[in-house]
This record gives sequence, structure tokens and C-alpha cells, in this order.
Amino acid sequence: MIGEVSLYGLYVPPLLLLTLAALAVSRLCNLVLARTGFYRLVWHPALFDFSLFVIVLGALAYYTRNWS
Repeated sequence: MIGEVSLYGLYVPPLLLLTLAALAVSRLCNLVLARTGFYRLVWHPALFDFSLFVIVLGALAYYTRNWS
């Protein structure tokens, strides 16, 4: 993983970009799961949403760790 990413002269940490991407992907998954009625089977929807976000963030960080 690189040290920082330059966006028009503003240096941001790559984890911030991964977090924003993971947020978008997990929200998309939440919409799909809500429309299919999956949340009727979930005990604690907020905890499930948070764990889904952490899993997506971990997967993105794992698969982008060797980019340079």
C-alpha cells in the first residue's frame, strides 16, 4: 500500500479512499438485501450492516494491498 494519494494537490491516506469505496459497496448491498427481504432473518440489522461494512473494507484492503 502506498503512503498517500494526491487528489488535485490534496494528499489523502489510501485508507480513506478505501473506506469511501467500502461505504458505497456496503450501501449497495444493503439496498439489495432490503429489497429481497433478507433483513427479516437478521437479528440485529444495525450490527449486521456494520459487520458487512467491515468485511467489505477488509476485502478491499486485502485485494489492493500490493498496488503501487
